[in-house]
Amino acid sequence: MSDTSRRDRDWDALAADVDTDAAARAAVYEQIAATMTEPDADLYAALDDGRFGAELRELVGRTALDVSVPEVGTDDDYDTACARFNDLFHVGTGNGGPPVPPYETSYRDDVSWRDVNVDLARAYDYFGLEVDTETRDHHDHVRLELSFAAYLCRREAAVGDGAADARLDFHDRHLASFLDALADRVADEPGAGVYEPLLSFAAAFADRDRADLAGRAGP
Repeated sequence: MSDTSRRDRDWDALAADVDTDAAARAAVYEQIAATMTEPDADLYAALDDGRFGAELRELVGRTALDVSVPEVGTDDDYDTACARFNDLFHVGTGNGGPPVPPYETSYRDDVSWRDVNVDLARAYDYFGLEVDTETRDHHDHVRLELSFAAYLCRREAAVGDGAADARLDFHDRHLASFLDALADRVADEPGAGVYEPLLSFAAAFADRDRADLAGRAGP
């Protein structure tokens, strides 16, 4: 994470060439995506000293979206922060799965696992994107969906090219309802720590982003 003065210079230079609102939305999705894996030392430090929340507030302020950014930080030590993430999203419970599955299909009864993942694979492939085979994550992992949302925002910022329509379609088919369900599940978990306000914010941000896109698309 760079210092604020450098970021200001970067955004000023960016404004001449791209849609900075869409670029800021991309950066928000990227920040949330970065938290959907076990925290590394850099992410932990940013959460611990407040830089993560400060940058998130700055990025949201560069968008046209009216979204409140909660306090996003941690009082955990590093080992506890990692354990908290794994206890929520990775470690199986008595029924064989984690308390908060990070996969979209865990929250959908209306469609099969195969149909969701094939639809996502086709969407990623359409834009020339591939899932890193080393991670072995399914296409409906929340980190991948957030990263794809960020990519579409960056594409809208730089070239337009129908990316706003693609973003709205992706929200309607996948991301917006997924984040709402994920936030609800985390809110029901005791000891969720930073992930409760973080995912509550992510869901609210995606909902506002979707509503803005729908308003621009018209009837």
